[in-house]
Amino acid sequence: MDKSQWLDRLSSSTVTTAVWRDYLTMTKPKVVAMLLLTALVGMCLAVPTVPTINVVVLGLAGIGLQSAAAAVFNHVLDRRFDAQMARTYHRPLAKGRIATSKAVLFGCVLMVSGFLLLWQLNPLTAWLTMASLVGYAVVYTVWLKHATPQNIVIGGLAGAAPPLLGWTAVTGSVSPHALLLVMLVFVWTPPHFWALAIHRRDDYAKAGIPMLPVTHGIEYTKTMVLFYTLLLFAVGLLPWLTSMSGLVYLIGSCVLNLGFVGYALKLKFFDSEGHAWATFNYSIWHLLTLFVVLLVDHWWLGWGVEY
Repeated sequence: MDKSQWLDRLSSSTVTTAVWRDYLTMTKPKVVAMLLLTALVGMCLAVPTVPTINVVVLGLAGIGLQSAAAAVFNHVLDRRFDAQMARTYHRPLAKGRIATSKAVLFGCVLMVSGFLLLWQLNPLTAWLTMASLVGYAVVYTVWLKHATPQNIVIGGLAGAAPPLLGWTAVTGSVSPHALLLVMLVFVWTPPHFWALAIHRRDDYAKAGIPMLPVTHGIEYTKTMVLFYTLLLFAVGLLPWLTSMSGLVYLIGSCVLNLGFVGYALKLKFFDSEGHAWATFNYSIWHLLTLFVVLLVDHWWLGWGVEY
């Protein structure tokens, strides 16, 4: 092989790698990973000890594929707005690196594959997951996001569904405790996203998206972030008050939620450059850690350790 052939092959390999990286980017793998953690905790809390490996594998694969499909459709439907925002202008569809038709086909393959996997567990989980996909990719992205500054509050229900989906994957039924898990994520979502919206306020204004900091101002949004973190603290007590969880969870949730309130208080009254972004980052670790604490507490109880 001469030098020119070797360079051609290397270039072709590099392009192929870049294309697959773009397809992976469209699935929002970090977001999907966080959703899968909450779904896994929902699975584990649905049974006294641990769910069967078959349910875990099929359930997480199906929920993951459907979540990835929702992310792809979000890229497709938001591509024109993404091209106008500094945070998203580099996305594959916004840059034109992936054809829209190919992205739609990719999303459909993920959606159907995930639905079929979940159907093997039970129809309830399959249909609930599909409803979440439609809620995020269509109701939120197409309508709510551009219709009302309360878009993330209403649309957040779709993103809060994975713990319930994990629960139903194991049990085939909806439980009040599963709905408590949904409520935790649902109340967490507005302060999480509004902190980002404050940081990227000019981006949203440029794209004409009526996020709360654009329509009501940054100071009002800071007040709402503080309100929802206080509400999250109260909602965070419910798993313990309903005997769903024990002392390990109570202590962990109080520490984490008070930390979130602290970030919100500083954002409202002692704001500094970059603090909205720091609040957004804290919120991610807050949710991940909160669900890990839920899981630890559950297994602590399952092992018969007395408080």
